[in-house]
Amino acid sequence: MARTIEAGAGTPRTREGSPPSLLLTLLGDYWWGQTDPLPSAALVDLLADFGVSDVAARAALSRMVKHGLLASTRSGRHTFYELTPRAQAIMRTGAERIVAFGAGDAAAWDGRWSLVAFSVPEANRSAREALRTRLRWLGFAPLYDALWISPHARHDEALAELGDLGVTHATAFVATCPVLPGTALTPESAWDLDGLAELYRTFLATWEPTHAALNKGAISPVEALVKRTELMDAWRAFPGVDPDLPRRLLPADWPRDRARDLFLDTYEQLGAPASVRVRQVISGYAPALADRVVQFSVVADPPGPRPAPVTSAARAAAG
Repeated sequence: MARTIEAGAGTPRTREGSPPSLLLTLLGDYWWGQTDPLPSAALVDLLADFGVSDVAARAALSRMVKHGLLASTRSGRHTFYELTPRAQAIMRTGAERIVAFGAGDAAAWDGRWSLVAFSVPEANRSAREALRTRLRWLGFAPLYDALWISPHARHDEALAELGDLGVTHATAFVATCPVLPGTALTPESAWDLDGLAELYRTFLATWEPTHAALNKGAISPVEALVKRTELMDAWRAFPGVDPDLPRRLLPADWPRDRARDLFLDTYEQLGAPASVRVRQVISGYAPALADRVVQFSVVADPPGPRPAPVTSAARAAAG
């Protein structure tokens, strides 16, 4: 499920599982909305739980400052980092997409498809690759090489992405598809539904053991932190490959609902022990900040950061 995502125009590409991606996920899950910067040593220690070396962690911090995702300050010999408004906006957009993904009302679909057609010179390979990434994130897929289609009304967003990449030969339109003979190419054939279903089944097989271990109380704070981050990385890959097709276009045994339920419940249950580990690390460098840790929730109404529960056990573990 590893992939490269672009959160939007002008956003640096971040490979899931890379140190910058891990940092964004960690800060979004446990420090969203906080105004106090965190010590660099605490962030380096958190990344160490994922097997990231000190050198790689500090290089990632510098790279994120360069890309405008983190702001750094110094106090004596110590460096501190905080999320920039730009990073907050990127994470908010991504979080909204992840939470909404797979939860739509299939009955509301009106049968109309958004299509965009464009022409990009073969020599402009970088623009072609970036365009494919951005259109897939919007839920489009190529029905033909330069004709992309989506069941969602996102043609305006698609044209904006084309314009951002300097593609001026483009048009968009909305259409319905008549009932076609069995040999005709249907719009949903733009996606490999069999392959996508297998990805969901693999996700279920991978994460059901973690869910079972949680129910037995057999996951430590460090393991919970790592698992929760890996789970989010795995799940947020799906909006880039699954267009969230209306149910009437999908097989009856479509596995996405089971996968989504597993993601939501496992992610929520991992939150409390994972936040204990984050407190442990932060308290080692800035004890006054330890109780500021939040716990991002995907099932709260509305979804977003919530104060992480501070139990007596959590306080003892945090030191």
